[in-house]
Amino acid sequence: MTMSYDSDFYGWTQEQADLLRSGKLHQLDTRNLLEEIESMGNSERRELESRLEVLLQHLLKWQFQPSHQGRSWQLTIAEQRRKILRRLARNPSLKNEFSVLMADAYGDAILSAARETGIDEKHFPLLCPWSDEQIVDPEFYPASK
Repeated sequence: MTMSYDSDFYGWTQEQADLLRSGKLHQLDTRNLLEEIESMGNSERRELESRLEVLLQHLLKWQFQPSHQGRSWQLTIAEQRRKILRRLARNPSLKNEFSVLMADAYGDAILSAARETGIDEKHFPLLCPWSDEQIVDPEFYPASK
């Protein structure tokens, strides 16, 4: 029985797994299978970038809005760092893209921080002022401006 990728995705995934297990490689839906595998990898990449954006946003808020520093921001920073480090440990090849993802996430973090703080986005540094190591260092908090 051949399941349709478009009309029964779950059934299709189970069928593809069974075909792989039984070594019936010639019956695989290779085109859609490749697309799904690439999509899974891209999902891991997007998740890391999203976590970086939240972390960088809170580091910016920490530095540029010191009067609002509190336990909630501190816990968000700690949580995002843990999740980023765990994702990198589970997907070591993402370490090769960390700097690029960080640069992309930083631009978005500026906009998010500006929206949440009311500070004009031009007030934040154009480029990320922290190193890759500082960003994930549990002891690092930027000095207030």
